[in-house]
Amino acid sequence: MTGVARRVTTLLVVMLFVSAVVFVAIHSLPGDPARLMAGPQAPRSVIDALHARLGLDEPLSAQYVHFLKRALSGDFGLSLRDGTPVGAAIAQRLPYSLLLGGLSYVLAIVIGVPGGTLAAVRVGQWPDHLLMAATLVGASLAGFWVALLGMEIFAVRLHWLPLMGAGDWRHYILPVMVLALMPAALILRMTRTGMRDVLRQDYIRTARAKGLPPAIVLTRHALRNAMVPVVTVICLNLGGLISGAVVTETVFDWPGIGRLLIDAVRYRDYPMIQGITLLSILGVLGANLVAEILIAWLDPRTRGN
Repeated sequence: MTGVARRVTTLLVVMLFVSAVVFVAIHSLPGDPARLMAGPQAPRSVIDALHARLGLDEPLSAQYVHFLKRALSGDFGLSLRDGTPVGAAIAQRLPYSLLLGGLSYVLAIVIGVPGGTLAAVRVGQWPDHLLMAATLVGASLAGFWVALLGMEIFAVRLHWLPLMGAGDWRHYILPVMVLALMPAALILRMTRTGMRDVLRQDYIRTARAKGLPPAIVLTRHALRNAMVPVVTVICLNLGGLISGAVVTETVFDWPGIGRLLIDAVRYRDYPMIQGITLLSILGVLGANLVAEILIAWLDPRTRGN
C-alpha cells in the first residue's frame, strides 16, 4: 500500500471511529431536545410524537446508522431548532470563521516567525528576554479577558472600533488580534527553540566559514530546517480553527461556526452539533495531512516514512 493510500485509509478509519464517539457523547448530554422544542408545559403525547418524528425513539445504534448513511451522501439532516438544513447553515457561517481564523493565523505567523528568529539570533540579550516575557504573558492571558479588555478600551471608551458583529474591515481588528495572541506566542517560542538548535549545527558554521551573508545563512540554511516543528504546530492549530474560536466568536457576537455551535449545544440540536463536530474533525485530519506534506518538502529525509 502506497503512502498516500495508507494515509487516506487511516483518515477514513479515524473519521468513522471519532464520529461514533462524538455521536454517543452528544446523545449523552442532559436534556431532551423534544422537550426544548415543545416547551415545558407540553403534554407527554406531544413529546412522544416529536420523538417519533425526529427518530429519537429508535435505539442509539439505529440512529447512528441513519446518521452515517445521510452523512456519506452529504446530508447532515435538519436542525432541531428551526428546521433548516444543517449543511446550509454551516455553509452560511463557515466563511466568517475561515476568514477570521485565517487572518489571525497570518498575523500570528508574521509575529511569531520573525520574532522567534530574532530571539534565537540574540539569545541571552535584551530582545530575547523581552520577546520571551511577551510570549509568557500572551500564553497566560485568558482570551475572553483580553477580548473584554479590548472592547472596553477601543470600542467603549475610545470609540475607535466597533463593539460587536461582522461588518466592514474594522470589525475584524479586535477579534483577529485576540485570536492571534495564543498561536503567536506558541509559534514564536517554537521558532526560537528550532532556530537555536539549528544554529549550533556544523553545516551552519560551514556556511558562515564560506563567507555567505548572514541573511542567506539564516533564511536559506537555518530557517528552513528550523521550520519543521513550527509547521507541525501551525497545521495542527489550523485544524481547530473551525471550532477553536468559540469563545472569541461568542464574546464578539461573530456569526461564525463557533457561535453556531454554542447555540446548538444550548438547544440540544443534535444534527447541528454532529455536523459541526465532523467538520472540525475533518479539518484536524486534513491539517495533519498538509503538515506531513510540508514537512516532507522542508526535510527530504522524512519522505517515505
